Amino acid sequence: MTRPDLLMAVAVGLAALGITVALLARDNIRRIVALNIGSGGVMMLLIVLAFRADPDQPDPVPQALVLTGIVIMVAVTAVALALIRTIEAAEDTADETDSHDRPDDPSPADGGDRA
Repeated sequence: MTRPDLLMAVAVGLAALGITVALLARDNIRRIVALNIGSGGVMMLLIVLAFRADPDQPDPVPQALVLTGIVIMVAVTAVALALIRTIEAAEDTADETDSHDRPDDPSPADGGDRA
């Protein structure tokens, strides 16, 4: 097995691992990390596919795509983390509001019925 073949196998494995964990994980943070791992595998695959026999003339298009992908991945990760933080804060606030609205143990003095 040559070096590019090994790197291609690792890249495909990372992409498959990231996608699988993203689909199976319940925690949103784990999903984001898994998607980052998967996208890293895809970027690695692009770089390996850009490999040529003559290293003096590399193909700049896949390298430019990977650099653009890294920038986009960082931006999307930041937005996703901020969105998850906002959603979890809203859920915590809603849970606190619900717990204050309902008494835990209704008694006859609070208007609860005795059977």
